[in-house]
Amino acid sequence: MKVIICGAGQVGWQIARHLSGERNDVTVVDSKPDLVRRATESLDVQGLTGFASYPDVLEAAGARDAEMIIAATHSDEVNMVVCQIAHSVFGVPRKIARLRAQPYLNAIYSDLYRRDHLPIDVVISPEREVAEAALQRLSAPSTFDSESFLEGRVRLLGMVLEEDCPVLMTPLRQLSDLFSTLRSIVVGVRRDGILFAPEPGDQLYADDQIYVITPREDVNRTLEIFGKATKKQSRIVIVGGGNVGLAVAKRLEARTDRVRVKMIERDRATAEIAADALERTIVLNGDGLDMELLTEANIERADAVLAVTDDDKVNLLTAVRGKAAGSAMTIALLNDPSLVPLLGPLNIDAYINPRSTTVSSILRHVRHGRVRGVYSLGDAEAEVIEAQVLSTMPMAGKEVRDIDFPEGVLVGAIARGDKVLKPTGSLRVLEGDVLVLFSLAADVPEVERLLQVSIDFF
Repeated sequence: MKVIICGAGQVGWQIARHLSGERNDVTVVDSKPDLVRRATESLDVQGLTGFASYPDVLEAAGARDAEMIIAATHSDEVNMVVCQIAHSVFGVPRKIARLRAQPYLNAIYSDLYRRDHLPIDVVISPEREVAEAALQRLSAPSTFDSESFLEGRVRLLGMVLEEDCPVLMTPLRQLSDLFSTLRSIVVGVRRDGILFAPEPGDQLYADDQIYVITPREDVNRTLEIFGKATKKQSRIVIVGGGNVGLAVAKRLEARTDRVRVKMIERDRATAEIAADALERTIVLNGDGLDMELLTEANIERADAVLAVTDDDKVNLLTAVRGKAAGSAMTIALLNDPSLVPLLGPLNIDAYINPRSTTVSSILRHVRHGRVRGVYSLGDAEAEVIEAQVLSTMPMAGKEVRDIDFPEGVLVGAIARGDKVLKPTGSLRVLEGDVLVLFSLAADVPEVERLLQVSIDFF
């Protein structure tokens, strides 16, 4: 597939890394020569320096025969113009744009993006994606990562195993014997910084970071089995009242169970906007690092502190101060992945990476076959893929044990109708099933091959 990526920043670079690694023909366009050079020197991509909204630049990038264009520059307006030109001048079939400004995302203006108006096939909002990721973390307070699949029926949980975990030193195959009705599958283990797909005979150790795929009904039991608390969160402090913090607070207010939310925002104008937009949330104007203000927000009684300002270091320090003051859980928004190793030493429970969430959102609209969802793990180390099985796919009609999956791929769950099934080796995969697969990054191209349909389907 020939893809043009406009914008070679963090998101654009990661998308280029994914797609070029899967043998796609990728061209990166950016106005900054150093960003283009970084992409071409570190990735198997072509690069072009220029303004992506200029028709001649898009033509030089190969827009006339491109199958997809991804507009991920830092300017919403440039991204819109890129999609318009790609459609009107070059007839690019699929156009994806990243839009940040909330007025562009208002539901009452959704008609704007119709093909005969402003032709954008998929609009990606980083703020909304990050807000959703924050809610996922809050919903599973003892996890460092969490994501939903199969319309919320299946969850991915990332957990760090402690010394008191009841199932340490237990071969994974024995978990099925010990908990025969449990449908959870350990699909990934990160040990000493290396992520791998475990085999049935592998054991788990303290300090392992594990990824588990489990049906929604089994989440609490799964957390308990791995020694994690399942306490309900009713008091939450949000530090940062920008688009992300505001979106999270609105969603928390909309929940049926009453959640007490307090928000701290340093900028007075932003705090006033948040206060006007929220009904039950108490908005405090001041510095989230001010202990007096944190005390006023009852930080010592908070079930969770969510630090989502636009400054990574402020988020880290706020989370540290919140934990020291007595908060049960702290979550920090981090744009810089190099800061992630500091979470353990600083006793911060979880983090949200805007780049990772945005990349995951874009990838789910890029994949081949009947892929319905993609979630990127870690620093693009692996993906969890949700895909529907069609009659002419190589895996259709085979038992799970007979499907030629690479070593780095595991089936985490299978949905058949309204049921979620545990993927045992003898379970036969049928047409219409929806699979949730864990795949190490190097094995994603082979997964895509397995998910492709034969010419007979058409």
